[in-house]
Amino acid sequence: DLYRKVFVFRKDPSDAYVVLRTKLERPLQNFTLCLRSYTDLTRPHSLFSYATKAQDNEILLFKPKPSEYRFYVGGKFVTFRVPEGRGDWEHVCASWESATGIAEFWLNGKPWPRKGLQRGYAVGAEAAILLGQEQDAFGGGFDVYNSFLGELADVYLWDAGLSPDKMRAAYQSLRLPPAVLAWKSLSYEAKGDVVVKPRLRE
Repeated sequence: DLYRKVFVFRKDPSDAYVVLRTKLERPLQNFTLCLRSYTDLTRPHSLFSYATKAQDNEILLFKPKPSEYRFYVGGKFVTFRVPEGRGDWEHVCASWESATGIAEFWLNGKPWPRKGLQRGYAVGAEAAILLGQEQDAFGGGFDVYNSFLGELADVYLWDAGLSPDKMRAAYQSLRLPPAVLAWKSLSYEAKGDVVVKPRLRE
């Protein structure tokens, strides 16, 4: 249970990462990914990387620069332009629905205009899921200059789209529905220079 704790990635650039383990039975037709990050990086960095043997960017949340997030599904991406952070935690939720190809993006509890992405696609179930690095091969192929530096917390993955109420609940750290990956019952393995510490502030 990582409640009120964070992963601290201490080095820049870094080869450190955290492996997340989950048992997905079948491909994902819908999903929602949420996480909280705290960094002063201005170079590109990966927050969440979900790779299958067929597709290294099956699900990827990537920040090429402070004013932009890229959300990948099945190797294709949409870009969401955001105000540059003011040195604070940023809470992001990204969800995707195969039937409509709608990608939703929420930053700090507010929705951005929806975009279209990979209609009719299915996200493979047998995945390597990593925090802090971007996979260019299944479980590896890292570029240290895409590594994350800073603090990550509140990582969740649901095999469904969340309602707006639940998106806001995730931002406010309220009660959430059972998840495929849940911060309060996370099965993980830290590799390299990553430390679990208490969260310093709300």
